[in-house]
This record gives sequence, structure tokens and C-alpha cells, in this order.
Amino acid sequence: MAIRVAALYDVHGNLPALDAVLGELDADVILVGGDFVAGPWPAETVERLRGLAGDVRFIRGNADRALTEPPQQEGGPQEAALAWIRAQLSAQQLAFLGTLPLTETLQVDGLGRVLFCHATPRSDDELLTKISPDARWARALAGVDADVVVCGHTHVQFDRQVGDVRLVNAGSIGMPYEREPGAYWALLGPDVDLRRTVYGPADVAGSGFPDEWPEFGPDEATELFERMSLERA
Repeated sequence: MAIRVAALYDVHGNLPALDAVLGELDADVILVGGDFVAGPWPAETVERLRGLAGDVRFIRGNADRALTEPPQQEGGPQEAALAWIRAQLSAQQLAFLGTLPLTETLQVDGLGRVLFCHATPRSDDELLTKISPDARWARALAGVDADVVVCGHTHVQFDRQVGDVRLVNAGSIGMPYEREPGAYWALLGPDVDLRRTVYGPADVAGSGFPDEWPEFGPDEATELFERMSLERA
């Protein structure tokens, strides 16, 4: 059966942003595309998403996975933030994060077979961007049986073609690197509709979250991630 899917990526525990998006959804399936917990309201975000009526699917992001792994012995600010987030989550919530798959595939009205992943189909933390050469994307998409691949991870929306695959970044609901403020997401079916939902400012400082949220524009973030990706290669 063909369906319409709301792709909600990189919520990062930003409950006000998530609630704003949920208030305007009209889809058959909600696909939570990873990195939905790591942020100022982690437990509340998990419960909001798991408590939704209807068909809700989850895949894991690198931050979700990191929360289920043993803490690093010599962690820096990132590990301190992860430790704070773990302390907010119940054992049951952490166990749920450990069950999440790397990908999900759905038949979407007007688009065909759509594969959802967090970063790439083979990795939850591979850094590829809207300006990465087709050859690098093609290696990450090798063997994928899909008409469309939807990703997130770099927090910048895009829609491009790589060979026979349409590649879509749904953007970030909770921590977007875009020119305009808001919560960024995607509605799929019968075409790809990249959305922005406006909402009031979230009181991140009042949540007790110990980390600072980075602020980048789309070009700055894309260039930074592209450099990091090349350094890893």
C-alpha cells in the first residue's frame, strides 16, 4: 500500500520544536530519523514520540547509539552532555534506544521504494553533504535497492540526484543549520516537500542541559562537515 511519510530527523531533545511540528502533521507514517534524544528534554521527547497514535517508526542516529555505549574514560564536553542525558533517561528508555535499526524502507506514494537512514545506508555517522562528489555518495549508496534515500545527520536540507537515486536530507527539527529559524523536516508522498515549521524560542538554559547548541548557517555547516569528512577518509 502506498503511503505518505513525515520524516522527522535530528530532533535533539528539542520538545517545543517537536510539538510545533506534530501540530501540523498529516501523514500515514511518522519516521523518526535518529538523534532524537540528545538534547535538553530527552526523556520527554522519547515519551512524546513513543506515545503518538498511529504508525511511528524509529531508526537510530549516532547520538542515540552513543547513549547506549559505555561512557568514555576520558571524555570531554560531549561526554559530559551525554552523561547528563543518560541521567535523565530511564533504564527502559535507554534499552529502547538499543533496539533501533540502522535503516527502514517503505513504499511511498508517488516516490516508490524509499530507504530511510540517519547518515548513510551503511553508517549512522558517515559525513557526506549536499556538496560531496557523486562518486563518494555512490560508494555509500552501493547495493541500495531504493528509488529515494532520505538522510539527516548534517542538519541541512537538500534534494539532489546521485545516479539513479534521489537523495534527500530532511533537515533538523531541533538544531537546524539553516538561514531562517524554525524546525525543518520533510513530507514524502506524492513528491518530496521540504518543510519549515516556525515556533517560539525554547528555554534551553532553563532545562539544565549542560551543552551549548552550535549555530551555523547552511553553507558554513556544509563546508565544515565536508572538511571533516575528507579528514576521516
